[in-house]
Amino acid sequence: MSVELTNESGFPVDEESLQAVTIHAMASMKVHPDADVAIVLVDENAMADLHLQWMDEPGPTDVLSFPMDELRPGLEGDDAAEGILGDIVLCPTVAQKQADAAGHSLMDELHLLTVHGMLHLLGFDHAEPEEEKEMFALQGDILRSFEGGR
Repeated sequence: MSVELTNESGFPVDEESLQAVTIHAMASMKVHPDADVAIVLVDENAMADLHLQWMDEPGPTDVLSFPMDELRPGLEGDDAAEGILGDIVLCPTVAQKQADAAGHSLMDELHLLTVHGMLHLLGFDHAEPEEEKEMFALQGDILRSFEGGR
């Protein structure tokens, strides 16, 4: 599994930890071992531009996902497809505000957002109540197993 991380935000973050949670999420979802994903950290202006361009919503957001090969999670006894998952774009300054409001660390928030973005790359969504329940349960399971393994 390949995780390319680029920090264009000017905001210092633990890049190794972000790569580790990404690899953990990919393994948890049985993504093909040769699949690739890119994570880009951007400032609020860049995120606001992307948010407007792709979601037609003003202002910066915390995470955006851009799937490439529409890969899906692997199943037991079934080989997952190889390819490029896509890009996860994070905004650390928005994440910091959310972390402060939630009472946890920036890295906890970035881990959550990274896993959330990964699930979107794998086709999960939360537009409908049942979808949200499934996606957020998976997100919680992945984060708990990541923290438990550290």
